[in-house]
Amino acid sequence: MSLRVVFMGTPDFAVPTLSEIIGQGHEVVAVYTRAPKPAGRGMAEQKTPVHRLADGFGIPVFTPRTLRDAAAQADFASLGADVAVVVAYGLILPKPVLDAPALGCLNLHGSLLPRWRGAAPIQRAIMAGDAETGVMVMKMDEGLDTGPVAMVEKIAIGPDMTAQDLHDRMAVLGADLMVRALAALDRGSLGFAPQAEDGVTYAAKIDKAEARIDWARPASEIHDKVRGLSPFPGAWFEADLGKGPERVKVLRTALAAGTGAPGTLLAEDLTVACGTGALRLVEVQRAGAKAMKAADFLNGAKVGPGAVFG
Repeated sequence: MSLRVVFMGTPDFAVPTLSEIIGQGHEVVAVYTRAPKPAGRGMAEQKTPVHRLADGFGIPVFTPRTLRDAAAQADFASLGADVAVVVAYGLILPKPVLDAPALGCLNLHGSLLPRWRGAAPIQRAIMAGDAETGVMVMKMDEGLDTGPVAMVEKIAIGPDMTAQDLHDRMAVLGADLMVRALAALDRGSLGFAPQAEDGVTYAAKIDKAEARIDWARPASEIHDKVRGLSPFPGAWFEADLGKGPERVKVLRTALAAGTGAPGTLLAEDLTVACGTGALRLVEVQRAGAKAMKAADFLNGAKVGPGAVFG
């Protein structure tokens, strides 16, 4: 047996789930994704990763700006879906949309709910120094990630794991979890449990203003910020590298030994003093350049021990 599925998703994170649903033989009657946006040097309109995959399989694609108007809701209901699968879609689903599929709307969420409800659960878990997170399949309701949970897969967050590393791991595990949930749903055996009332935290959208590194903070805290914001938007500092102040993104770091005034370069290997301890910059990116290892960065940057990063 198979289900009539409407898939709703936008970024790379959602692509493995759509691919797995198609591969399992479910009938994907439509894909909903965000509208194409201008991007790149020529500012040509770029379809989302989910849109491109759907096109490859000849699946009808809808890109409404909102689902709050009656016409969009009627279009959605007319699809006659058994279930909607939602993975990082980016639009609010109003009650008429939530109620339209016969078996409801299932969401793949990247945290151990109720911890890290909201927009940026992957980044916030790492920035907070969490040792564990996971992916969950939940039934959507009108709240913000408040619906009952059906299935969960836990994931350890390694001490040097970045948001990109965790994102890629979650995308694959989440796809497998969702197709297992759909199989159970098809059999009539998918159960749901309400979320715990304790431990609720919110993963607010990343504000670019918070990406600047404050070297007065402890090295471990800065390390977690770098990991959580890598590769986008990227934690950053300013330094004079020989041509005046410029912004440098930090993509990977390692805790290191050393003490000094916060922001002071302590050694040739890009070890920088923090408020407590020190941090070695492993991978960085100058404005307009590709990401590079510390040794390559130092070959082109006129800095040495004693330099101060701001």
